[in-house]
Amino acid sequence: MSTTNIPIASGKGPIPDPIQAGLAAGWQVTDCARLDHDLALEADVVIVGSGAGGGVTAEILARAGLRVLIVEEGALKSSSDFKMREADAYPALYQESAARKTRDKGINILQGRTVGGSTTVNWTSSFRTPPATLAYWNQHYALAGYTPETMAPWFGMMERRLNIAEWAPPPNQNNDVLRRGAASLGIATGIIRRNVNGCWNLGYCGMGCPTNAKQSMLVTTIPAALEMGATLLTRARAERLVIKGDKVARLECVALDAAGLAPTGRRITLQAMHFVLSGGAINTPALLLRSVAPDPHGLLGKRTFLHPTLVSAAIFGQRVDAYAGAPQSVYSDHFLHVDTIDGAIGYKLEAPPLHPVLMATTMAGFGARHARMMAQFPHAQALLALLRDGFHADAPGGSVALADDGAALLDYPIGDYLWDGARRALLSMAEIQFAAGAKTVMPVHEAADEYTSWAQARAAIAALPFKLLATRVVSAHVMGGCAMAGDERLGVTDDEGRYRGLRNVSVHDGSLFPTSIGANPQLSVYGVAARLASALASRLRAT
Repeated sequence: MSTTNIPIASGKGPIPDPIQAGLAAGWQVTDCARLDHDLALEADVVIVGSGAGGGVTAEILARAGLRVLIVEEGALKSSSDFKMREADAYPALYQESAARKTRDKGINILQGRTVGGSTTVNWTSSFRTPPATLAYWNQHYALAGYTPETMAPWFGMMERRLNIAEWAPPPNQNNDVLRRGAASLGIATGIIRRNVNGCWNLGYCGMGCPTNAKQSMLVTTIPAALEMGATLLTRARAERLVIKGDKVARLECVALDAAGLAPTGRRITLQAMHFVLSGGAINTPALLLRSVAPDPHGLLGKRTFLHPTLVSAAIFGQRVDAYAGAPQSVYSDHFLHVDTIDGAIGYKLEAPPLHPVLMATTMAGFGARHARMMAQFPHAQALLALLRDGFHADAPGGSVALADDGAALLDYPIGDYLWDGARRALLSMAEIQFAAGAKTVMPVHEAADEYTSWAQARAAIAALPFKLLATRVVSAHVMGGCAMAGDERLGVTDDEGRYRGLRNVSVHDGSLFPTSIGANPQLSVYGVAARLASALASRLRAT
């Protein structure tokens, strides 16, 4: 087996690259940027997208003996390409170079765009779907089959497959601030489980794992499917499903250039018995909208959720080095379910890793103030609050629509209900950071300053104007838009992920969720996709 060396820590040996080894062994992979002719292919199942939903589905269907073809808009990258440099990673591995935004530019969205999708670049946090979320789906979306008990086998299956376990080493300083500050205030925290195997604790998960320790779809399910004869097309954009009656006759795709941006002029036509859409909660609704899919109740692309996320930065006297160590290992759900008590929106607290480009582009302010913050980078710490949208009439999420050129656009209005949650979240985070010993705390808001005490921060945050663009809102979790429901008036897909009105189309990604999860969604997607793909395999083998 040929291997390629990567930058390695002292005392470690060279890291084998399983992707290069698989390509050398004859995997059926076509980089469509290199096509010099149009292409037409057939398969039993075409899967659009290779992330959490598409990757799990590809392995299960391939193991069932079906001919599987995976279409991925991004490129095939691997550990040989992951150099732990933001300047390389964001353009190569993320949607719109990690600068995808809502239509009004009010929310920045981090999403993967590479083989493995967001699983290749996420921070490995793995939570089962909270029981309260499943109970809400049961009550409001007629999803009686989705309970903690019925989902447990599927979560367990994927936890074993992807080595998901509680992170045993001590948290890095960045995460320990959340643990220490919360403990001093009597706020409960927990340890995040991670999908890693032999992790080196480097902290650069968001740029692709250079040691292949992260058990993303890139190094687990996609290689397994390819070993069983699946075909992978990369740099191929799914443009339109051609619908004939109540079935899809074919999928039309366009080849993209080496940069993954402009069509080359080469076209790809794919035929299959069944089509599985796993492009994520922005791209999957957009593909269906471009295809003019049946939507009698006007639900397609609606109720798209983001866990709108607020950020609070702090400076400590000691070095924090928030770029080093497991990116996320401590969380708190203390404030998550307050919406079930007093109606106010709840939020989950976590600590994000900090890297220079990510920090510089997220922090508010400019000029001397911004430079002063960046000069203190080794001492900087940050907390995140993920708002739990979708559980209240005033948090209906957003909607996916199409630009004039057919590209996906997400509208996500932020009203008073969410702004109230933003204010409360910034207050909670500032109090925790000061309780952990912060010298200064700066909520990420254009009108905020560097506050030197909790009393000062509390008064200032209470007086801040909460409005679009002044308050920095980000997200890495996109859900909804193709909601599943037991009632066709509530969702465009049924409880088996089948798209209503199209007999040979299923959706296997986070767009199925009728609300946000209230936790990092990757394990929810894994478990739901495993359940749906297993049922789909049985149906297709019976035909």
